[in-house]
This record gives sequence, structure tokens and C-alpha cells, in this order.
Amino acid sequence: YGKRQLIEVICQLRFPTILSISAKEPAEFQEAIRAEFPRYARNLEKLPPKVIGQPGAMKLEEQPTVVNYQFLTAAGDWKVNLTNTFLALATPVYTTWEDFARKLDEVLAQFVAIYHPAYFERIGLRYINGFSRRALGLEGVPFRDLIQPAYLGLMAEDDVQEQSVQRVTQDVEMALAGGCRLKLHCGPGMVKRGNVEDKEVRFILDNDVFMNGKIELKHSAGALNTVHTHADRIFRGAITDQLHDAMEPQPL
Repeated sequence: YGKRQLIEVICQLRFPTILSISAKEPAEFQEAIRAEFPRYARNLEKLPPKVIGQPGAMKLEEQPTVVNYQFLTAAGDWKVNLTNTFLALATPVYTTWEDFARKLDEVLAQFVAIYHPAYFERIGLRYINGFSRRALGLEGVPFRDLIQPAYLGLMAEDDVQEQSVQRVTQDVEMALAGGCRLKLHCGPGMVKRGNVEDKEVRFILDNDVFMNGKIELKHSAGALNTVHTHADRIFRGAITDQLHDAMEPQPL
């Protein structure tokens, strides 16, 4: 799209714990991707407590601190995250799946060559969109003309005024074909960039499509293409032709 409305695209691949990743700084991995991702940061993240036990005898178990290594492009618009349980690539400047997949393939190939994960436990692709009517020249157009009814809840009703709705969101988890699953969050909301909140009410469409289980390395590319196919279909099915056209679809 010429006027894409993406806030961020994230691909995450989870694998069985590799202790060597958190035992020492990943100098070899950094050197392998440093030409494209020259900036480096190291963060310590405290995981929330885990609830264990049976009803009536539950307790909170403290979780260990996780070392999260970050590798960024010079402009900071592409980011690789590495911990001892996952590898992720994220960007707010996504253009095409082919371009994103190429960058991911390069990073993933280096990761596999250096750390040799046994298999992947989860492969997920998440698209977070925030549709701005102002940016698309659609100010004054109700969301019901831009978003399909199934994603709008009560706002899809003709006798409900959009301005009267303070909050309406949907959170859906469901199975998809091909062994995939979907976690969907959608509804009107505001976007915060840094510490500044944009006061325009946008429609947020947050699609997280993923595949769980024991995914062999040789099947990871196929799994990624499968989750992308689902994500693309869900996105297009959520918007109307009016919104599709306003975002200026580009020829492939």
C-alpha cells in the first residue's frame, strides 16, 4: 500500500532454551549481522511471577531475569531481539512480505549456524495496524464504512452513533487451517509513539497468527509462509473496499 497503516510488524520464533545465549554476550552472532544491524543494546527483563499449584493451594513462583539482546539498524527502524528462548525481527517500516522475509532469512540463517536450535516451538507473525482517517483523507467517514461488521461489534449497528461509544473491543482466539492459530485484538483506540499519545481515534487491528508444536528447522520457511497467508487473508477480510482503495494498493 502507498499509504499503509502499520504501526509495527513482528516475527518471533521460539525454541527450547539455549543456555549459552544468556551465559555470555553473543559476540559471534553480532559480528555475523553487524553490517546491517550495527547498534547493540542489552536489557535485563524481569518476567512476571508464574501461578502454580491446584485451586485452593495456588502460589506465585518467581521467574528468573531474562537477558534480552537487541541489534538495530543505524536508523533504528529494524530490530532483532535475541534471548535464550526466542529470536524476533520487528519493524515499523514494513513494505512487502518479500522484503521482510529476506531480512528475516538472513538473520535466521546466522542464528541457526551459530546456535543450532533443536527445533522451533512457536513461529508467529504479528501485524499491528492503526487506521488513521485523517492520514487517509477519510475524516468524517464512520468506521462502519471502512471496517467489516464482524470486527466492529455494536458500532456496526445503524442506530448506534460512533461518537457515543466510549469503548468497544474484541479479543478472539481461534484455530485456523493448517495447524495455525489466531489471537486477534481490534477496536477503536489511540496510538502512543514514545511518550506522546496521538489524540486521533484510530481503528486498531492487531493480528497475531502463529503455529505451535515441534516445528523442524527444514519446515520453518513453510510455516512462515503459511502464517503469512493467513495474516494476509484476515487483514483483507477485515477492511472494506473503500478503506482498501484509500490506502492506495500498489501493483506487485
